[in-house]
Amino acid sequence: MSDPRNESIWAHVGGELLPRAQAKVSVFDSSVQGGDAVWEGLRVSHGRVFSLDRHLDRLFASAKSLGFSGTPSPDEVTAALMACLARNGMRDGAHVRLTLTRGRKVTSGMDPRNNQFGCCLIVLPEWKANADTRGRPLDPAQPISLVTARTRRNSAQCLDSRIHHANLLNNILAKLEANAAGADDALMLDVNGWVAETNATNVFIVEGSAVSTPIADQCLAGITRGHVMELCAAAAIPCHERRVRPEEARAATEMFVTGTLGGVTPVGNLDGRPISTGQRGPITAQLQALYGALLASSGTPIPD
Repeated sequence: MSDPRNESIWAHVGGELLPRAQAKVSVFDSSVQGGDAVWEGLRVSHGRVFSLDRHLDRLFASAKSLGFSGTPSPDEVTAALMACLARNGMRDGAHVRLTLTRGRKVTSGMDPRNNQFGCCLIVLPEWKANADTRGRPLDPAQPISLVTARTRRNSAQCLDSRIHHANLLNNILAKLEANAAGADDALMLDVNGWVAETNATNVFIVEGSAVSTPIADQCLAGITRGHVMELCAAAAIPCHERRVRPEEARAATEMFVTGTLGGVTPVGNLDGRPISTGQRGPITAQLQALYGALLASSGTPIPD
């Protein structure tokens, strides 16, 4: 594990605070039966939970899209989160996987009518600061490498990527391709061949001084993605949502990805070829600094 303190963490599962070894869901839970759950990743930094309101709004919107019933209230979720952080003594340098499942079933099967006990809330905090998808510390100046996956991002006509669901086999298949190629992550295209996102993050390219990111119809409209677009506007950096071709990404002046765990992360290599010089570019560095300042100064305070 990246941090030995994670051996002794406590998690909230279905209304109880439990030590790591006992933190389990039922074999009848919908997350086990069919990946039937929604989730959010939360950043704990400087005594605050960053963008908690935006994350909760998306969590409950996703649950509504999937027709969940018996959901806890936002206040109940917040109370469970804060109690879990307090039990672990976490106020900085932590990441929380917040999951809401459709709940336990009366019998095995896919039919949601078998879910008669209400939702199950899982709060799983870990000691992780600025980290990659395996929880390893990131050097903000060190670019990652991507490989374009053969696995395509789900079409919204099949399973809408804007719903933050826990059925992540599509992403896992792409990540397997990245692992096999020796890359850090996989760049995923949509079914029409446009850039969508990576298996874990949103994508931005820089051409000169202008920033572009794919339209959020075949990818998740990430919380960090939204903050970066707002930071671009405040800093008078041109930023556009548009269709992005893979060739544009390969020819970009700079490329970076965004996500809750890694923040703003430069990309130095795509499909074995360097992006420009292969080093972090000035626009990426500027947005990293702006995002870091935002992270340090805002969020929902964690009670003492």
